[in-house]
Amino acid sequence: MGNFKTWDVIIIGGGLAGLSCALHLSQNNINVILIEKNKYPNHKVCGEYVSNEVLPYFQKLGIDPCSKGAKKINKFEISNKKGNLIKAKLPLGGFGISRFTFDNLLFEKLKDTAEVEFDTVETIDFSSDVFSVKTLKKKEFKAKYVLGAFGKRSNIDVFMKRNFIQKPSHWLAVKAHYNYDFPEDTVALHNFEGGYCGLSKVENNAVNACYLTTFKSFKKAGNIDALQKNNLSKNPYLKHFFSHSKSIFEKPLTISQVSFQKKEPVEDHVFMLGDSAGLIHPLCGNGMAMAIHSAKIFSELFLKEYITGSIDRNKLEHNYKTLWEETFSNRLKSGRLIQHLLLNPLTTDIGFSVSKIFPSIIPTLIKQTHGSPLI
Repeated sequence: MGNFKTWDVIIIGGGLAGLSCALHLSQNNINVILIEKNKYPNHKVCGEYVSNEVLPYFQKLGIDPCSKGAKKINKFEISNKKGNLIKAKLPLGGFGISRFTFDNLLFEKLKDTAEVEFDTVETIDFSSDVFSVKTLKKKEFKAKYVLGAFGKRSNIDVFMKRNFIQKPSHWLAVKAHYNYDFPEDTVALHNFEGGYCGLSKVENNAVNACYLTTFKSFKKAGNIDALQKNNLSKNPYLKHFFSHSKSIFEKPLTISQVSFQKKEPVEDHVFMLGDSAGLIHPLCGNGMAMAIHSAKIFSELFLKEYITGSIDRNKLEHNYKTLWEETFSNRLKSGRLIQHLLLNPLTTDIGFSVSKIFPSIIPTLIKQTHGSPLI
């Protein structure tokens, strides 16, 4: 590949949003290169439960998670930190699959239609209506359009001086896989002092445990083992889990300074996808479906303009921002509100009492953080 080959679209970041968008565009004859820093397959800090809303879209892209053994999930349960439990049916259902397998499934499909470069992007410059992207390996890529799909937090956010990256965040995320007897049709959310932990099975019968906690709680505990033993395990369900499970990972994966602050869908003419555009609180793990949906939104808008032979950048940016806000802003607000209620002991107790009397409340709340099937 020549150092100065020009592409139609450069996608920075090869998570679910970046891979889905690269597939969609390249399958429609758009000249795409995806730049990802880590080779596949690899594990990522993630809840690994995905809403079924993405399945019609994936069918169009030629992707079938069930072909890799994804677990069909249709039940949800939630406990407060005292161990009071509420069970509900998931309105739309979902599936459990590890990012190790899921991302690689999309990558293997993408290799047929697009180029993938394993490298770390260091700078993005926009001049004379053309982007220049430079990498750690001293390569340069040029394109009319650049998409940012680099996740929750990246060195590119720092380079671009994005507003959210300037502000401190007090959240830490931890994830590992375990051997444990857990129903494969269920995703559970168990609360503890200062956070909550999601449990669900993935394709290899491991249980994915992913939890979010405040840095204050982590610092007080001293380390992850102590946090799980002395804090998470005050919830009886989590106590049973960590007492009877066996970790498959050598050590848990962690991400610090996870930010839920508002982000912009377009910054400096870069279109943001997935967590780069906005991160939902991980209630029922629907962030992955949102990431995939954002890829669909951009791809359809871009292709609609592309077939006319002339793209108006300002119009495309405006339409993407507008549609992104219309699609996701209420979900993000609902996620923030629900998390606030869950972390407040008084409102949690009231909520659990009301939910016992009116069990339909739980499916209704879940719908607030989920979308309709992506047809």
